[in-house]
Amino acid sequence: MITPFDDTYFMRKALDEAKRAFDLDEVPVGAVIVANNQIIAKGHNLTEQLNDVTAHAEMQSITSAAEYLGGKYLKKCTLYVTLEPCVMCAGALNWSQISKVVYGAKDERRGALRYDNILHPTTEIVGGILADECSELMKVFFKSKR
Repeated sequence: MITPFDDTYFMRKALDEAKRAFDLDEVPVGAVIVANNQIIAKGHNLTEQLNDVTAHAEMQSITSAAEYLGGKYLKKCTLYVTLEPCVMCAGALNWSQISKVVYGAKDERRGALRYDNILHPTTEIVGGILADECSELMKVFFKSKR
């Protein structure tokens, strides 16, 4: 049973975004940013749609959240993302000073969290939330590409 406003609840919302990416034939990564138990931004990969290598789910969400808040810092916000952030996204999250990053599946090839101090020193990191579901969506997507 899902309890509203816990990490599993919000990761399911990020998974909904990943499924939107999947339906657009994008790598299925989704993200939501939460402040005060309210989703203030959503995003999913749009690199193919926008022909932009930087259009990752996290980047889309960071931009949207900053616009919503009227400022560039995401203090007291949590990012929920279905895949461990890459180095580019981790750098942007560092600059945003986001308070917490919660990810689903680990990215063994391109995940940034293998590097020490890549996120802001005050950022809390939680991994593995709904990891199997997040990973399975990626596997199905890439299997369809082979």
